[in-house]
Amino acid sequence: MKLTPIGDHIIVKAVSKEETSAAGIIIPDTVDKERSERGEIVAVGPGRQLDNGNRSEMSVLQGQVVLFKKYAPDEVKIDGEEYLIIRMDDVLAVIEN
Repeated sequence: MKLTPIGDHIIVKAVSKEETSAAGIIIPDTVDKERSERGEIVAVGPGRQLDNGNRSEMSVLQGQVVLFKKYAPDEVKIDGEEYLIIRMDDVLAVIEN
């Protein structure tokens, strides 16, 4: 099944944020059971329709990793995979390597 966002929505796959302790032990993000606030963009909608009939331009692209507001996403599960759907306004930053 394929998800296609509408308007200014973005579909994101959460990226785990493993941390390494001072002793070198890897601590997965599942330890604290909180949802990640970063994710890789899977799909981008066409943009919000403005009053004049034009569409606003989306500031992100598929494949980018972004930070978003903690309580912004709606969670959906499709074919056993969990995705987050967020609005463009809830994206705080793009993470670049």
